[in-house]
Amino acid sequence: MSKRDYYDVLGVGSTADAKEIKKAYRRIAMKFHPDRNPDDPQADDKFKEATEAYEVLSDSEKRAAYDQYGHAGVDPQMGGGAGGFGGNFSDIFGDVFGDIFGGGGGGGGGRARSGPQRGADLRYNLELSLEQAVHGDTLKIKVPSLVACKTCDGSGAKKGSAPTTCGTCSGQGQVRMTQGFFSVQQTCPNCRGTGTVIKDPCGACRGQGRVEETKTLSVKVPPGVDTGDRIRLTGEGEAGPDGGAPGDLYVQVHVREHAIFERDGKNLYCDVPISYADAVLGGELEVPTLDGRVKLKIPPETQTGKMFRLRAKGVTPVRGGSAGDLICRVVIETPVNLNRDQKELVRQLQNSFDDAGDSHAPRKNSWFEGVRSFFDDMKG
Repeated sequence: MSKRDYYDVLGVGSTADAKEIKKAYRRIAMKFHPDRNPDDPQADDKFKEATEAYEVLSDSEKRAAYDQYGHAGVDPQMGGGAGGFGGNFSDIFGDVFGDIFGGGGGGGGGRARSGPQRGADLRYNLELSLEQAVHGDTLKIKVPSLVACKTCDGSGAKKGSAPTTCGTCSGQGQVRMTQGFFSVQQTCPNCRGTGTVIKDPCGACRGQGRVEETKTLSVKVPPGVDTGDRIRLTGEGEAGPDGGAPGDLYVQVHVREHAIFERDGKNLYCDVPISYADAVLGGELEVPTLDGRVKLKIPPETQTGKMFRLRAKGVTPVRGGSAGDLICRVVIETPVNLNRDQKELVRQLQNSFDDAGDSHAPRKNSWFEGVRSFFDDMKG
């Protein structure tokens, strides 16, 4: 019986790349795998046919010979030089399915166990005041974590004993399962890939090698950190199982809102209320910074919303660079709780403005002019 075209078997075109061929084979092999179809002999034939096609098309030399001479180019009985069908199916199967069947697929040789795993990383949310974030600080934090058991030094075995070599996998951490013409390596179910078993477990950790403990750690907060920054404490995460290396602790920074300042990157902003008299006549007042008070000169006829920039009074970024600025926004405060005499003085001032015309309120006059033009345009 003549063989089907290998490209047709996998359902790909003759220009398909290696990735497409592998994906197509994987799809077909998963569908017709003998383990999934134990009572269907046709599924077994289709699986073998797809495996044969994949062995040829996944090999650049065999594929070139097949493209030029067809099946004759890869059939050793017909003089094909590519070696033909009948290669190491363990290699093929492990290459395509190694990530499904426990990560243990691969070539014909045994695979050594990977050793103890690294512990998990931990995260701690740390709230800081703006002053702490800008100037830096050293803080103590308490972190619950899994640490190596001191009784057994993390081995999980009772004191005076030690883990023994796993008899199922002979210490390899992998076992080989063979069915038909192929074999698959899987993680040993007895030792879970460690290669050792504990026959006499430690009473303190019950053979786990780790116990829960709250650690007190010192965190050095560098100057200039901001919300979203992370501080890494190497080796302060969870201890690894079976004596593995510990993970890391990541301290996540969150800066609380400040009563006076608002931060935007390396600049600080604040509203500075001034009296009506200072806005009209000018003056000098003290404004706060994170380094103390400084004098701010207010020129006469200052309008509300005016911005004043104090150089280098902001934040020096944690990653270096020049310090930002403190930007003060002037807010003119309307007097409240006036007595009768004060109200009369304000009326006199208002009357004097009215007698002088529009020269004292240029913004007000230009605004009303704009309003009149807006309504005139609507009428037109």
